[in-house]
Amino acid sequence: MTVKVAASADVDTDVELGDGTQVWHLAQVREGAVLGERCVVGRGAYIGSGVQVGADCKIQNYALVYEPASLADGVFVGPAAVLTNDQYPRAINPDGSIKSASDWHAVGVDVGRGASIGARAVCVAPVRVGAWATVAAGAVVTRDVPDFAIVAGVPARQVGWVGHAGRPLVEGEDGRWSCPTTGAVYETVDSQLREVV
Repeated sequence: MTVKVAASADVDTDVELGDGTQVWHLAQVREGAVLGERCVVGRGAYIGSGVQVGADCKIQNYALVYEPASLADGVFVGPAAVLTNDQYPRAINPDGSIKSASDWHAVGVDVGRGASIGARAVCVAPVRVGAWATVAAGAVVTRDVPDFAIVAGVPARQVGWVGHAGRPLVEGEDGRWSCPTTGAVYETVDSQLREVV
């Protein structure tokens, strides 16, 4: 495998790209970013300075991933999704002077293994999206999302559970949850979902 970077992409010289990673047209990957093996960065996507991206991630067209975001392995970031980094955004200070980088403290979005962020969703930092969770298209996430949760709406609220296959789980009469695709069984313990092994 080799790294593939489109001629029109803007990838800083000190970015680390894992084997098999592809960066497509007009994407920008800023200094200090690290992308694991076999990642795909779509057309026009932006990855900020020092962002950490695990292996096998897909960052779709025009998605914006601002520093100091951290994405674990297997994360999907849908088209035009935004992971913010400024909790109290302003262009100017109270005295009218233009804000500089030293006038604010960047806060990030942390996305767990296998999680999916839908198209045009916004994750307002600081926030964590749990492993295998799904954020619906257009949702606005303002608080942490549990592992395996499905959240939707503005602001995002949990509407169900999802399994490793990405399909909504079906609740059985015994209170357990099952995946219609794989047959895997899950149970809730202290408001958290876990697979029954």
